[in-house]
Amino acid sequence: MFAVFKNGGKQYRACENQILRLERLEAAVGEEIEVSEVMLLENDKSKISVGAPYVAGASIKLQVIGHDQDEKVIIFKKRRRKNYRRKTGHRQPNSLVKIISITTGK
Repeated sequence: MFAVFKNGGKQYRACENQILRLERLEAAVGEEIEVSEVMLLENDKSKISVGAPYVAGASIKLQVIGHDQDEKVIIFKKRRRKNYRRKTGHRQPNSLVKIISITTGK
């Protein structure tokens, strides 16, 4: 069984007991969250349910394992012969989550 759900403007494919890296969630470590924005659901009998935009009654239960940040991305801007140089960096915060269960709602 797997599901495709939406989080932070991105879509993720999830199976039970899988560990995913999502955009930062406002939840404490060890807390459980339920996501109801399930876009596609496939059960054990190879029956696929596609939502319009979401599958009715379907949800995914997540457990937050930890919080960390991605590698630093360097942004360097330069205009030649104009004495213009800017160097900045960015580290995207994210959360590690474990998929506990996928429910179909039926």
